[in-house]
Amino acid sequence: MTVETLENLHDLIEQGDEGAIREALSDMPSADIAEFIDADFEVYRALNLLEKMPAEQQADVFGYLRPNNQQELATHMEVGLLAKLFSDMSSDERADVYAMLDIKLQDALMRRLAKKEREDLLRLASYEEGLVGAVMTSDYASIPAGGTVESTLKRLRQSAPEKETIYQAYVVDSDHKLVGVVSLRDLITAAPSDAIDDIMVRDIVTLTPDMPQSEAARIISRYDLIAIPVIGDNNVLIGMVTFDDAMDVVEEEDTDSMHKSATVGKIDGSLKDASIFLLYRKRINWLVLLVFANIFSGAGIAYFEDTIAAALSLLFFLPLLIASGGNAGAQAATLMIRGIATGEVVKSDWLRMLGKEMAVSTGLGITMAVAIAVVGSFRVGTDIITVVALSMFCIVLVGSFIGVLLPFMLNRLGWDPATASTPLVTTIADTSGVLIYFGIATAIIDFSVVT
Repeated sequence: MTVETLENLHDLIEQGDEGAIREALSDMPSADIAEFIDADFEVYRALNLLEKMPAEQQADVFGYLRPNNQQELATHMEVGLLAKLFSDMSSDERADVYAMLDIKLQDALMRRLAKKEREDLLRLASYEEGLVGAVMTSDYASIPAGGTVESTLKRLRQSAPEKETIYQAYVVDSDHKLVGVVSLRDLITAAPSDAIDDIMVRDIVTLTPDMPQSEAARIISRYDLIAIPVIGDNNVLIGMVTFDDAMDVVEEEDTDSMHKSATVGKIDGSLKDASIFLLYRKRINWLVLLVFANIFSGAGIAYFEDTIAAALSLLFFLPLLIASGGNAGAQAATLMIRGIATGEVVKSDWLRMLGKEMAVSTGLGITMAVAIAVVGSFRVGTDIITVVALSMFCIVLVGSFIGVLLPFMLNRLGWDPATASTPLVTTIADTSGVLIYFGIATAIIDFSVVT
């Protein structure tokens, strides 16, 4: 949305020119109107704007709004108007909003919906979050087997306004079992008298409603699909997942993974609208836990206090070594976590990936050991340089080992591997680095000649 458009709409609202506001809204994309409403959300101003749009545009704009703003608007709308809005919304968006409402409003809304809409809404809302059933839509285009291209196109023209997409139509038998799929391109290029059974594709990639949403996104991405059908028992067609729904899942999971990688709990809704207490609560648990974990680093330093007292120059290199181990571990963990998330790496690959990472980290460790030895040569003697270089090599190797192994261990335990990213890996690598560094120093340095 351009700045000029935004300022123009602001000016029209301030002037109270109803006709001009309606005209401006009719020319704006629904996503831009929703962004305008979300940017400075005020429930009654938002309701006022929605009332100035046709019913179909209202539903479209409402679907683009932030979930917390959708909930706020639904709570303040008259039940009859909310029911009308629900009737014009796509089935999957309708189910998402319904799930956010309190039970009293849900019951009042159900009494205003048509029987078919009630049944569809209850079915979609019954699936748990994170499953394909929770993101699928029932607004798919289905056509009967045995027809011709001409009769099928006629049927699609009649049903198109009610469907989310008609670029792919699903061919079903008399029991509504999925038997094939035909694209709009194939229908247009075929002869009117051609039989649907002859041009449809029978080898179909499908989903089931109890599959994870992430699997749907992965399959759609892998096969470059616009949509993918969802089948229930006995191969009965019950819905579809579209490309844009899959991308919403990817965005949500990427956000969740980023939060976990920083050891931040899941934040529902917008970060902008999250309360101070919520943000505190989502962050404090891991921070306190990591504080106690870092005590081991302090305990390690205290254990080697005689070594440190005899060679204070060791402290100069401590931050460099610890940071290098944490960085190497975080890099390895990030690569493994992403590989596991995309399906490129599976549980059985752990030994192979560990061997590969050890080969890589050996090269990294040698290079970094040489670099720190060059730096140390300007400050300390040969014995300290030897300790620092050997410690750098070992710390990078151990940090990488931790970074690879921890995601696989968490994945095998059924936990999200993203939890193993930077803060957790770094904390473990820090403690290991302290013990390695001062352990090597104690074993190598002849303290009788250290000044």
